[in-house]
Formats: sequence, C-alpha cells, structure tokens
Amino acid sequence: VWVCVRARVCVLGTASACVKGGSRRKERQRGVEGRSVPSYCVEKGSSDSPTYSHWLMKSEPESRFQNGIDLKFGIEDLKAQPEQTACWDGVRNYQARNFMRQMKVGQRAFFYHSNCKEPGVAGRTWTTLTDFSLLLQVDVQYQRMTRRFLPLSELKRYHLQHRDSGGPLKNLALFTKPRLSVQPLTAEEFDFILSLEDKKPL
Repeated sequence: VWVCVRARVCVLGTASACVKGGSRRKERQRGVEGRSVPSYCVEKGSSDSPTYSHWLMKSEPESRFQNGIDLKFGIEDLKAQPEQTACWDGVRNYQARNFMRQMKVGQRAFFYHSNCKEPGVAGRTWTTLTDFSLLLQVDVQYQRMTRRFLPLSELKRYHLQHRDSGGPLKNLALFTKPRLSVQPLTAEEFDFILSLEDKKPL
C-alpha cells in the first residue's frame, strides 16, 4: 500500500473520520494542511540524534472494541475514506509522539497491520507537516497496496539474518522497539523492505 501522510494542527471544528492510534473514530477538528514536497533522505538534526524521513505506522485491521468503540482500521478502511484520507491521532507513547513531531512534508511510511492473525506491511505513506504546536495529528492518504503482503514472520527472518551478517534490517525498530505504534526507518531499511514486494517469500 502507498499512503500519503499529511500532518496538520486540529482544533474544534467539523467532524471527520479519524484514525486513533491505528483505529477509527469521529473527531471534531479543523486543520490547515501543508504542501506535499517529497523528502527521501535521513538527515542530521541540530544534535547528534538522527532526524528520520521514513516511517512505519501500525494500525489494527481486525475488530477490537474498547470502551464501546471498534478500533478496527485497516488499509481497506483507509482506501474507503473520502479522498482516501484519514487523520492519525491518539498516539500516547511519548517516544512515538516525538517521532511524529519529526515528520516533514512528503516523507514516506509503511502502513503496517498489527494485533491481528497475520501482522505485516500492507502499504506505504507520505507525510506533510504544518504545525504541531496545538495538537499532534497526521493525515494519512492511501496511495497503493504493496504488490504482496510482507508478513512479520518474513521480516523477522531477514532481521535475524542481518543481525548476524550486518545487513540493512539488523537494527529494525519493529524488533528492537516493538511496542511503538510509530517507528522510524532509515532509508536503507525502507528501500530493502520495499524491494521484498518483488521477491518470492523467504
């Protein structure tokens, strides 16, 4: 799946369908969106810590009710949204929220199905930033499905191989920081995972 992620500030306004930490809900909001300007490299910030430009964002494709709300929101749900776009909010983990604050206009991300029978990468995203000073929020816009589903089990096999050989997935956050719903990827990690859609399953 290709997805375009467009970050925006939201305050009280009209209702729209939202993704809440990988789920869907109604949110009263008003937002100003930035322009989509692609950015494909990992850059250094003002400190020694890296500023990422590729991401993996987790969402739940199967029904699970919490406080009477169905948290289900898979890639097909995103595709069915008006303009194939939904807002991504409700991320509570401070580290995941800090990663979201790094998102810039035009960056790419994978749409990852989690907490389901077969977790894995189902698609991709772009990111666009306006202002996160009021309320942290990101818009996600569908682009395309990956040519094949990339299951967690296959990614783990590559991770274990690369951990020993020094390959691109040796430090993949999906396994080193598995609880984060928003995870950074290096350009090398992103490109390698994307290349798997044209290969036979490992």
